[in-house]
Amino acid sequence: MAFTLTDDEKKILLETARLSIASRLKRTSLSLPEAPAHLQEKCGAFVSLHIGEYLRGCIGYITAVKPLIETIKEMAECAAFSDPRFPPLAHEELEKVEIEISVLSPFEKITDLSTIKVGTHGIMVRKGLQSGLLLPQVAVEYDWDREQFLSHTCQKAGLPSSAWRSGNLEVEIFSAVVFSERQFGQKSRSRSEER
Repeated sequence: MAFTLTDDEKKILLETARLSIASRLKRTSLSLPEAPAHLQEKCGAFVSLHIGEYLRGCIGYITAVKPLIETIKEMAECAAFSDPRFPPLAHEELEKVEIEISVLSPFEKITDLSTIKVGTHGIMVRKGLQSGLLLPQVAVEYDWDREQFLSHTCQKAGLPSSAWRSGNLEVEIFSAVVFSERQFGQKSRSRSEER
C-alpha cells in the first residue's frame, strides 16, 4: 500500500525540520509539535537542504528505524551539521536554506531493470559490502534516463558505473513522497518567526 501524507502532515514535518536546525544553532531545547498518529509510524526518510540550486546537506534513514517525526528531527540536524561533504551550517545560512523531505516506501528487490520508472522510483544497488542509493527526484533534476540513473547509483556505491550491466548486482527500487517548503510558502513564515 502506498504511503501518503496530507498537506497538514507535510507542513508539520517541514516545521519540525526547520525548528530542529534552528534550536541546534541557538543551543536551545526543542519540543516537537503535536503530531498525528500517522507521523508516529516508522518510515525511512531523508532531509535535504538546498541553498539556491545547490545541495547543502542530505542525510536520512533508508529503512524504518524510528517514528517518522523523530526521524525528521534527527535527520534535519544531521543534514545541517553532520553531512561529511559540507561544513556545518552557519547561523547566517539558515534563512537561505530550503528544506526538502523524502519519505520512503518499503524497498522491492527487482531482477528486471526495465521495471525502473525514472521520476517514480529511487534505486538502491548493493554488491558485497558496497551500496549506494539515489532518491527518485535526482534522476529528474539531472534529466537522466534509466541507464544513466543506474550508472550514477553504482558510482555512489563506489562501483564502476557499468556494474549494473554485469547482472551480479542486487537492485532494489522504492518510491518516495517528496515535498519542500517552497510548495507551502513555509520558509518565509519561518524566517519572520526567527527574527
